[in-house]
Amino acid sequence: MSVSPLERVTPAIATPGRRESATAAEAARASYGSFRPLFGVLTAFWIYVTLSNIMYAISMQASLTVQNIHNVFAAWDARVIQHVLLYPLFILSMRGALRTGWQPLLRALPLQLLCALGFAVLAAPFLLFGEYVTGIAHGTHMMHDAMEKEWGSWNGFINHEVPIWLASITSFLVTYGFGLALVTGFAFYQRLRDSQLRSAALERALTQAHLAALRMQLSPHTLFNLLHTIRGQIAWDPPAAQAMVVQLGDLLRRLLNAGEREFSRLADELQFVTSYLELQQKRFADRLTIRVPLREDVARAWVPSLILQPLVENAVVHGLAGHEGPVTIRVEAYASGERLVLRVLNTIAHGKPAGLIGIGLANVRERLEIQFGAAATFSAGPADENLWLAEIHMPLLRDGPGAPGGPPLPESDQRP
Repeated sequence: MSVSPLERVTPAIATPGRRESATAAEAARASYGSFRPLFGVLTAFWIYVTLSNIMYAISMQASLTVQNIHNVFAAWDARVIQHVLLYPLFILSMRGALRTGWQPLLRALPLQLLCALGFAVLAAPFLLFGEYVTGIAHGTHMMHDAMEKEWGSWNGFINHEVPIWLASITSFLVTYGFGLALVTGFAFYQRLRDSQLRSAALERALTQAHLAALRMQLSPHTLFNLLHTIRGQIAWDPPAAQAMVVQLGDLLRRLLNAGEREFSRLADELQFVTSYLELQQKRFADRLTIRVPLREDVARAWVPSLILQPLVENAVVHGLAGHEGPVTIRVEAYASGERLVLRVLNTIAHGKPAGLIGIGLANVRERLEIQFGAAATFSAGPADENLWLAEIHMPLLRDGPGAPGGPPLPESDQRP
């Protein structure tokens, strides 16, 4: 959700009390949102604990009954009541333990132990309450009679109930420890997953910002070359210069539209470089020949926006420099299996030394590396004594942005 300038300024001028309360509220919402997915895990774990305790008590009592020993373990319905009463306390204890954390250890450890003991100590009284409720429901007073007989006095309580209580505390401390380990592990997994998602989102945002910067880098570079071309026509052929200005306006509109997109159709890219080369041809009509054939089988393929523009600009500058002879610039595009090959060839002066890689070619190389990694290659250099070749090998993207197997959908083209 976007934040308005007023909302960004407001916290800075708010009172300290309001800032602290807002921070506390945000922390509470974040804690609730992070704990909610763990609620189902804790509930499933507690159901398992309830069923396992009931089955254990039933099996042990059955073994004792064979030996004519009765009423040692509480009935199953009393244990159900015990675990139902312990369930909300278990959930609250787990949430409190997660909010407490373990840092710093000297402060957190006593709070964690206190939370665990508070849960485990109440297990035995809840079981007694469950026996009392089930006794009333069954119309019996067996539990009351047993209590009067076994620990009606102080010594009876110490000798009978305290050991049972300690055993219950020990048992439910172990249960609490398993639950805490489970929920801590899931919480750690959630934080790790969220951290990875945030890292991936930041990496994508950085990549998109880098690509946008590279695309914007081409705009002034191309504009400068085109204006330089028109300037040479103004002095000796004003009508031609006026026509070139009109054509330049259309070309700049295409340039701006293409610069806002991450991918575009190969047919659009070829049309764009054709317009650019035609504009250059008006200046060098007696020297420049262009050939941009369109292969229908790859016309609907998708390529990075403006990927061919630096190559044809380099071909014009590199081909016309150093001699007065004719220059031919040829653009080729064809599929080779699941690979797309883009080639820009231009004739050069005989024996002309290879020049340095300029901003345009470096831009192409960097964009391909960011968008395709090792799946794309780029090379530029003399093919023979009279021919310069710039060649791109990249995956063949047949589908449009957002389609399975196609390039990602640019943010400007996404729909809610």
